[in-house]
Amino acid sequence: MSVKIGISLIAWQNDDLPELTKDYTTEGAMQDAARIGYKGVERGRRMPADTDGLRAYLDTYGVVLCGGWCSGNLMVTTVAEEQAAIRQQVEQFAALNAPCIVYAECSNTIQGMLNTPVSQRPKLSRDEVLAYAAKLSEVAKWSADTGVTLSYHHHMGAMVQDAEDIDWLMEGSTDDLTLLYDTGHLHFAGADPVAVLDKWGHRVSHVHFKDVRQPVLDWVNAQDKSFLDGVAAGVYSVPGDPEGCIDFQAITDKLAKMNYHGWIVVEAEQDPAKAAPYEYSKIGFDHITDICGRSGLTIEG
Repeated sequence: MSVKIGISLIAWQNDDLPELTKDYTTEGAMQDAARIGYKGVERGRRMPADTDGLRAYLDTYGVVLCGGWCSGNLMVTTVAEEQAAIRQQVEQFAALNAPCIVYAECSNTIQGMLNTPVSQRPKLSRDEVLAYAAKLSEVAKWSADTGVTLSYHHHMGAMVQDAEDIDWLMEGSTDDLTLLYDTGHLHFAGADPVAVLDKWGHRVSHVHFKDVRQPVLDWVNAQDKSFLDGVAAGVYSVPGDPEGCIDFQAITDKLAKMNYHGWIVVEAEQDPAKAAPYEYSKIGFDHITDICGRSGLTIEG
């Protein structure tokens, strides 16, 4: 069993809170990630848009594309319209041998609204999610046939946020749709990350590792703050941070038992003035390397 370790550059380049990371460049982030030892990066908005340019850019730093965000709008579009909207990204990711597209429904999300409490996120009924899942299965099959797996990202502030939402999405979709498993978003949503992995591990194709500072999460909930309020206050951190509360060893043990062999991606958006990106990203890399070894997961590269 083997895994690959990648990173999202969001610690250096936060697109939702650009002022937070205005002093950091994408090039510097790429250099840092490669120097630490990460073998892949998820696509950022400030990377080259064209396929050849992006390939050359990745090659410059000796990393590969290990995924990338896709803002879905399937709740308000037809399947054909959604396919047309994301076709360029799907075809590009296929050409670059990316393992997946990180897809999330954004037509009704509040995740990027600084002044909207996360408690006001859209909560759909079971029937609504099941109907959405059936449509999304068609998009996922088309994407897979084109050469890229669609991996759904449950997210704070979105209509698929907690364990119940994930249950409905998985129950209503075919195996063409896979799940992105994000430890930090699950804990933030009040879910048990290990229990979700026990139930839906067979549908997981991509993994995001980030830890949670429980006192900050308690503050977000008590003061009815927004998701971005939480990010700016430091609700998230990297695996291996002693201020975190998630047991990542238990999770890598589970991943080993289910023969997971994909990417583990560090995605921990923080204020770089409080958590230096290079330092914390190295903490995350070193911790994942250690616990994977203890779980019997070989790290490729």
